[in-house]
Order: sequence, then structure tokens, then C-alpha cells
Amino acid sequence: MAAQQAVPMPSAAETASGPIGVPQAMPVFDLVHPDAERPRETFIPVTTYALIERLAAPRAWPGGQARAARRFFRYLEYWRRQQHSAALYSLLQSYETFSPDSDLLITRSFAPGEREELQKRIVTDVEAILRQANYQRIDPAEVELILTKETHYGLDLEVDFTAFEECLVYYRGASNRRDQRRSLRKFMRKEEFDVPIFQRLFLLFKLKPFDVRVREVMGEQRIARKDAEQIVRNLRAMLPADVNEENIYIKLFKNIPRADIEMVFPNTRVKFRLMDKLRLGVTAGGGIGMGLMGAAGKIAVAASNPVAAAGAVFGLGGLAFRQGMKFLNQKQRYMVVMAQNLYFHSMADNRGVLIKLADRAAEEDVKEEMLLYSVLAKERANHADLPAIDAAIEQYLSASFGVSVDFDLEDALGRLIADGLVTEDPDGTLHTLGPKEAALHLDAKWDVFLDHLPDIDPHDREGHEEESLLTNGAAPAETFQNP
Repeated sequence: MAAQQAVPMPSAAETASGPIGVPQAMPVFDLVHPDAERPRETFIPVTTYALIERLAAPRAWPGGQARAARRFFRYLEYWRRQQHSAALYSLLQSYETFSPDSDLLITRSFAPGEREELQKRIVTDVEAILRQANYQRIDPAEVELILTKETHYGLDLEVDFTAFEECLVYYRGASNRRDQRRSLRKFMRKEEFDVPIFQRLFLLFKLKPFDVRVREVMGEQRIARKDAEQIVRNLRAMLPADVNEENIYIKLFKNIPRADIEMVFPNTRVKFRLMDKLRLGVTAGGGIGMGLMGAAGKIAVAASNPVAAAGAVFGLGGLAFRQGMKFLNQKQRYMVVMAQNLYFHSMADNRGVLIKLADRAAEEDVKEEMLLYSVLAKERANHADLPAIDAAIEQYLSASFGVSVDFDLEDALGRLIADGLVTEDPDGTLHTLGPKEAALHLDAKWDVFLDHLPDIDPHDREGHEEESLLTNGAAPAETFQNP
């Protein structure tokens, strides 16, 4: 049994103190290069079930408290998921207005500025969920750096970031994946190499309104409005037909090479690399040159024969056409590579992404709280002991599961205190409810939750209901009518 193989969590006194609550940011360089020593992340790559089995093992709790601890952990999991579900419900209701997949009747209308405020709140709430799910943001400067790197799939890609009004890129799990390729150094035999990847890559974007982008182009290029409108139309012609400026698009991908994140954007352009241009240019130039030499003789001989001369010219044109098609076919192969990889790397879209992230955020919160509670409930602790407790938990995860984690102690402690499971005296002394008392405490919170369920305050929300939209212009019914 897994529970019998539990590794006891070291006490705070057995570990050296160190900084807490400060996640190690990955240097920009490491985002696009293989990791010799991978920076630690706050994500705990262990299932909740596995943690409960280890943390609630009989030998991990004195005085026969293991059963009570297991019960409390289950209570805690359901309680935390309920809280995240309530927050998710509010977010999904707000996002419905911007969802590209909605098949529901939209009955809300907005005064000037209200839709923009709702959009800002949605983005803020999404970022909060991402942080709770232990995702890390890639800021615009880092994205620009990544775009300059040669891609793993041999593509040269370009993204127009000026097209976006909102654009968020988050990742979780920057690691390496072993891959194979044929090498000239090994006489075309396969060799293994490391590919830096993002195990999870999140993307949120919203296009700028057409008029806004037109005015920007007019100012940037100092051209007339008509010319600017044509430029913007040409740029947006690369987008799928159903992508519009009214919606907020949310995507989640897995195992994306770090140097290839351009392929997840909707307006990515495939360009030829310099080597491709040189290779194809030499081929085309050589072929056309040889064709010209051959055709020139035929044209000279057939100068007195118009039919023969025309045939020679058409033959030369056909050769040039064939070389031009090589360029187009190469680009098509690039697009196929991109489409195939995105097909297998896509995990969820829009509303589905929010549901998946909320579930992951709840699970991460529960795991952090169980780990911290398992220390605080067994020994007296003071706020000054938290660095040592943080190190003890990290050591426990390493010894039990072989994972290196930058444990987010302060966040977990804040939630335990907010729920009344842990209290702190003015002198920093921490008091923690025992497993049985903690379970009863959560049980009581459940009893009052539905009685105090907060309603949506229309004065605090953007937009209002339109009766004409609800009834399609008919007078609204006051009551349900029996058939």
C-alpha cells in the first residue's frame, strides 16, 4: 500500500531556513534553451489522491489521528473546490458575452464604457485563476525574444502583436523533451537532442477594433485613411473568417516547443528562412539559366519559324512556373507541419479552458494546504519558523516523490487563516485545529454557506437585461401559464 510507504515529513527544526513566498523566475535565456538545471516552479506535479495517501498514513499521525486527518483532507478538498466553483460561475457568466462559442441568447445591453469595464474584469479574473493554478506569465519582452529564435520545426514565423487589444501568454512546466533528427555529422543517422518545451501554454487574445487599428496605421506610416484601411484588411485576411474583434479567445496547449510559440497565434505568417531562399533561389536560377541557354539556341534556329519560336518561349515559361511552384509547395509543407502539430497539442478552447484552469487551481490550493496543515497540526510553530517549515515541505516532496518544487507557503497559510483553521497571535504564535476539530469546523461552514449565498448585485455588474430581447418583442409574461 502507498500509505505504508510514506516518508515522514521532516520537522521544521530538521531543515535549514530559507526564503519563502518568492518564486524563482526563469531567466529569459532559459525560456528558449535547454535547461542544464531546471528552475523550480510552484506547481506540485503530484495528484491530490497520492498526497492524501501519504499524508494520512497511520504512522504519520500520533494518537490514532490518521482516520480523522483523512476525513479532514476530503472535507478540505470539497470545500476548496466549492469556492473555486462559485468564482468560476461568476466568470463564466461574464465571459458568455465575449465567447466565440456561445449558442445562447444574449440578453444584456451595455451603456458606453460598460463593455470595456467587463472586458477588463474578465482579464483580471482569468489572470487570478492562472496564478492560483501556478502558471507563470511570459511578459511581452520575453515573447519578442522567443520570436527571434530559430524554430524546432524549421519554420520561420512572424506575428503582428500590434493587432491585439488584449494578449496574455502564460506557461507552466518549462522542461526538456528528447527528440531525434538525422545528422550530417553522423552520416544521416539519427541522434537524440533536447527540445525545450512548455508543458502547458495558455493564450488569451482579443483583436483591436478595426477603426482603432486603422488610426494607428495612419499615424505610424503617415498615410491616408483609405490606404490604412486596405493595409488592415490585408493583414486581417490571414485570420480565420470567424475570428472577429468582439470576442475574447482563450486557448490551452500542451508540449509546445519554447522556440515555436508563434504557431499558437491566429495571425502567424509563415516566411522562408534565409537558407530556404538561397537553396530555392540557386535551384531556380540554375534551372532557368540552363533553360535560357537551351531556349536561346532553339529560338535563334527557329527565328524563321514562328510556331517553333512560340514553343520555345512557352517551354521557358513552363520552367519558370515549375520553379515558382517549388516555392509555393515548400510554404504549403510548412503550413501542414504547423497544422499537424497544433492538432495534437491543443487541449481546450475558450469556456473549456476556464473550467480546466479553475479545476487545476482548486487542486493546487488543496495540495498546498494539506502539506502545510500536516506540519502545523503536529508541532508548535511561530511565524518566525515559516522559512524552516517551507524547507521541510520541499524536502518532503523531494524525498517522497522525487520532485523539486518552490513551495508557496504564504499563499497556503493565508487561506488556512481565512477559513479559521489556523489562527495567529500578535506575537506570531500559530494555533492549528486538530484533524477532528478541523473537519467539524468545515462542516459548520458548509451548513451556513447556502444560507448566505451571495446574489449578483446588478448595481455592481456591467450591463442590464433588456425585456425586448428576452421576449423577442412580445409583452413579458408575469407568471407561468398552465397548458
